Amino acid sequence: MRTRCAGSRGLRALLLLATLSLAGAAPPRVETGQPAPVVAGARLDGQGQLSLAGMRGKVVYLDFWASWCKPCALSLPTLDGFRKEFGSKDFEVLAINVDHDPALARAFLSRRPVGYPSLFDPKGEYPVRFGVETMPTSFLIDRKGVIRSVHKGFRKEDVPELHAAIQELIRSGR
Repeated sequence: MRTRCAGSRGLRALLLLATLSLAGAAPPRVETGQPAPVVAGARLDGQGQLSLAGMRGKVVYLDFWASWCKPCALSLPTLDGFRKEFGSKDFEVLAINVDHDPALARAFLSRRPVGYPSLFDPKGEYPVRFGVETMPTSFLIDRKGVIRSVHKGFRKEDVPELHAAIQELIRSGR
């Protein structure tokens, strides 16, 4: 199992995935063309609750991140740029933080502020539901809630491809 960015603080969800694998149980894996699993929870900034279902009708870039993940730090400004460029009418970025301590995530965001919301997943449920093995991992979800692409990791070279995929989904009305 590839676990890019798995630092000393660890990621409970990745450990759970490894445990399931060792026990012979295959973890669930969300694939392109499948409906996105249910996502709903408390915002990291304490500003209430959010759900993926509440964003239906928009193209959504769902991003799993952690404060200890260096590629995650690189991706945040890019994702915020996408959010600004494509606008909230047709597009939304929703992030899910997987740190074990919300203070670490809040401190990370205070140094790298973004205009899109992050959910806090203290139980590590969502990485398991989505089959996340790498940090960051992102899912591009169409207006009907169907996963159209999965992107593992983040490099600056990925930006044109990600931009084109978002643009095509918005343009196609899917």
